[in-house]
Amino acid sequence: MATIHSVEISWEDLLGAFTSGQPDKAYYLDRLTGEIFFVPSTTDSSEVRQELLNNVERFLAIPLFDYRSERQIMTEFVAQISDPELRALMNNTLAGRKPYGKIEDILSFYPPEEERFAILKDQFLSNRLKTWMDENNLFTADSVLQGIKHA
Repeated sequence: MATIHSVEISWEDLLGAFTSGQPDKAYYLDRLTGEIFFVPSTTDSSEVRQELLNNVERFLAIPLFDYRSERQIMTEFVAQISDPELRALMNNTLAGRKPYGKIEDILSFYPPEEERFAILKDQFLSNRLKTWMDENNLFTADSVLQGIKHA
């Protein structure tokens, strides 16, 4: 019979590591303590890398927020834009055609769309994080309590 090890993990820290997108840092979750830490990708410390590899049950690598994920969010967002001019501008930006600019800069002129984009991005990242947690047998206190109620 499996035992449950209860540990507190900061949602904000986990989400921050999950969305960092910094290729020069590899983030890890210590399943035993709940600590989230990073190891510089350029580190020459083979001892640290070996320790992580020897304890894969304890140290869980947190995936990077990559370009593909960012594009997925943007594509979904642009498809929902009702303003034809803004949609065309955003499509040009995604395709790299002129005129183009930073998505955040363009949306700053469209506050309702900027807010909608922020909400969509938060939902996407939260869902991605929850899926990752499920895949790695990490459960929130709410999901454990719900399981007890239904048992």
